[in-house]
Amino acid sequence: MAQTARPVEHFNYVLGTQTFGPSYHFTAAPPVVETAEAIAALGSNTIKFQLKPAAGGEQTLAEIARSDPAIKTVIDMPFANLLMWVYPPATRARLFDPATLGAEYHELYDLTRYLRQTYNGSGKAFFLGNWEMDNHLTASRKKEPSPELLADVTAWVATRQQAVDDAKRDTPGSDVEVYYYLEVNLVWDAIADRPRAANTVLPATGVDYVSYSAYDSLLPNPEQKLPRALDYLQSQLKPKDGISGKRVFIGEYGFPVDRYTPQDQDTLSRRVMRIGLEWGCPFVLYWEMYNNEVRDGRQRGFWLIDDEGRKQPVYFTLQQYHRNARVWVTDFLRQQQRLPSSMEFDGAAVQWLQ
Repeated sequence: MAQTARPVEHFNYVLGTQTFGPSYHFTAAPPVVETAEAIAALGSNTIKFQLKPAAGGEQTLAEIARSDPAIKTVIDMPFANLLMWVYPPATRARLFDPATLGAEYHELYDLTRYLRQTYNGSGKAFFLGNWEMDNHLTASRKKEPSPELLADVTAWVATRQQAVDDAKRDTPGSDVEVYYYLEVNLVWDAIADRPRAANTVLPATGVDYVSYSAYDSLLPNPEQKLPRALDYLQSQLKPKDGISGKRVFIGEYGFPVDRYTPQDQDTLSRRVMRIGLEWGCPFVLYWEMYNNEVRDGRQRGFWLIDDEGRKQPVYFTLQQYHRNARVWVTDFLRQQQRLPSSMEFDGAAVQWLQ
């Protein structure tokens, strides 16, 4: 990832959070802006959200990034790492249709080119990807996706990655990094040799990164399950020139308070944070800033700040983590005249989560 003239601000601190479909808000700002501001106030320089217009319509992804007021506000904020679900409105209703691959290519190409040119000089890194692919492949774990669907999805992912690669080739000299990632979720099914994204789509495509929505590795023993799943995903990735280090990140994990106490939510989350840092994940992203799931009129509690504006124990864990991390990186840079490696940082960071 690019280094800039603002090394401490742009250092990758690994731990972060995201915002999707918040079910409440406290200000007149668009929800994605309000929650992005809350993520920045937490101390994080990383955000994950959906590149989705406030109003409907057939805007292209590049037009949304350029012209949607809420989305542009978030992208313009001083986040160093922006991870985005990107589904072009024009092709969303025909997802994975081979007839739309040309349009899909141009959407990802134009978006990548726009980001590289518009934000040149910022040192930002963008990660473009999808929501849990295995949920696209099958509505039920009892059913297996057809070979035809797996082939179509593989072509869709490969096309999107190629578009990003080509746009980067065609915009030399930019200090903006753009990467493509595939998110998977039913990894233990894949380990059991059932046809899933991790063992069919991933090894057949040259994606930059893979995101793991890790709910199937969180309980009862994440210390055993999660590293094994991460190792498996890393083994399924094709080599990629120009990207060093581990290429598997935890794109989602969480523990709702309709099942856990706020203190248990924090304790369990700390375990996942430590495992992700020890393994070397480039990101470990908590789901999420404001809860999005409501069941029978009740908030499920996937949150850092609840629907009454109360900051939860896990919020304060992440807030203190980022304070510690920035001080540590600042001191390291002053003493060593260089930034720490990811391994050096991760080794120190684990100690702040005991």
